[in-house]
Amino acid sequence: MNRRGVADLAVSTALGSLVGFAVLALAAAGRHGAPLPADSALHSWAVQHRPGVAVAAARGLTYTGTGVIPYLLAALAGVIAGRGARQRLAFCAASLGCLGLCQALRYAVMLLVARPRPPMAGWATHASGWSFPSGHTTTSAVTAGLLVIAVLLRAPRSGRALGAGIACWGVLVGLTRIYLGVHWFTDVLGGWLFSVFWLSLSIRLALRFVPCDTVGPRSANCGPGRAAAAGSG
Repeated sequence: MNRRGVADLAVSTALGSLVGFAVLALAAAGRHGAPLPADSALHSWAVQHRPGVAVAAARGLTYTGTGVIPYLLAALAGVIAGRGARQRLAFCAASLGCLGLCQALRYAVMLLVARPRPPMAGWATHASGWSFPSGHTTTSAVTAGLLVIAVLLRAPRSGRALGAGIACWGVLVGLTRIYLGVHWFTDVLGGWLFSVFWLSLSIRLALRFVPCDTVGPRSANCGPGRAAAAGSG
């Protein structure tokens, strides 16, 4: 897919995920935080299926979706995507800014929706704050997305397996929030939708402002004419 096709796909994906997220947020806010049928069913299943080993594994995995780890991984994404020292520093700052701005906007939405968490009796880990959208889910999904983009820019073919593994990590962190009882399913779904929106928007902005001959392997698809045109697209 050429650069224009990627840009069009990013816009369509951003709009679609934003609409889905808005519908979900309105449903959560309109019900005064009450769970949807799928929320209650999955929460009950999680509470009733918790062998010790699974809980320990879920706790270990869920801790990777918050704190310093996602920001270190976001910085790593910038290092992987860049070519020289100066560009790597710039991309590192851009990745960290992308994740930080996402967190700020997610936090604002969380305060606006003000959805309570599931009953504390079902929690298998510590949690605080409102529930929608899930912070761990959003953070890990955006971080995973940044890393996948960086890996595929650096190695479009050989990096696919690694990219798939990184994406699985992002998904699994969200699932642990349901399993550990601290989020409803729709909180996690909302986090994924918000992440897709944010990553798609970020990709479109990057395509608008970053010349195509400055990232990833050089190829015939990005000649001097295309590089110049990219800045005005």
